Amino acid sequence: MGVVRIVLAAALAAILPFAAPAQELTVKWTFVNPADSHFGKAAQAFKESVEADSGGRIKVDLFPAGALGGEREITEGIQFGSIDFAHTSTSVVGNFVPDLMLFDIPFLFRDKDHARRVVDGPVGQELLAGLGEHGIVGLGFGENGFRHVTNSKKAVNTPADLSGMSIRTMENDIHIEAFKTLGARPTPIAWPELFAALQQGVVDGEENPIANIVTAKFFEVQEYLSLTGHVYAPTVIMASPAIWKKLSEDDKAIMRKAVAKAVAAQRQAVDDYERDGIAQLEKQGMKVNPVDKQAFIDALAPAYEGFAKRFGKDRLEAIRKM
Repeated sequence: MGVVRIVLAAALAAILPFAAPAQELTVKWTFVNPADSHFGKAAQAFKESVEADSGGRIKVDLFPAGALGGEREITEGIQFGSIDFAHTSTSVVGNFVPDLMLFDIPFLFRDKDHARRVVDGPVGQELLAGLGEHGIVGLGFGENGFRHVTNSKKAVNTPADLSGMSIRTMENDIHIEAFKTLGARPTPIAWPELFAALQQGVVDGEENPIANIVTAKFFEVQEYLSLTGHVYAPTVIMASPAIWKKLSEDDKAIMRKAVAKAVAAQRQAVDDYERDGIAQLEKQGMKVNPVDKQAFIDALAPAYEGFAKRFGKDRLEAIRKM
């Protein structure tokens, strides 16, 4: 009888389903900004959330400060599967996903609340979903904030002050077209090379949100900050389809929850920088001035005609009126 029971037990063990051990995993998360920036705060929030919710089964290795390349190289790494997760500006990813360049149209958004409603709403979700057509899993929109112009030559109050000035832009044709229309000489330079380019006088100025200007210490190489607020700059959190396919549904839920925490952490950091950053920059010796925004809007009228044809006049108007 005992032998029969042993045989039956063995047979049942062979045919009954059993739970496989949960997968242990280490993933890479990268960004080009310093570790102590608003990107770093987002990365740390993601890491802590994933590792806590997975009970330490999933580890997150962080690669800040362009350790895995500039944003173009990072985006290619996401597509090729050599990078698992990345957090970048939307402006460079727009070279791979053209619809994302919608956000780069100058003066499209009234203020931060307006911009956040758009990226969190149907427009933003549609754009995130569209990343899948380009070999990228879009997970969420964070934030850099509104972009402003800095330079080493003079205060910029109107478009005329930009005439002939070399301004570093991102590798983004909308930014390039806008600054050409304003009379400047736009010069695309990758983020990891920007500080040295400003220090060596390769370009006169650049344009970035307050958070980037503070954390990259541009006050060391730029004297003037002009509060143009010309473009709202979201950030995008992306995953490689290669890593995403490996995750169970439970692990995907852990990642999505962590992304939401990363977005909240980055936006809070941007709010903090924009509240205190201008005073910090003035303390470091930068000369800060407001600008005639309507003059900039009027000067960009020829460019707006092209933007309307490219993205749809009705679509742009709907965003403006939201």
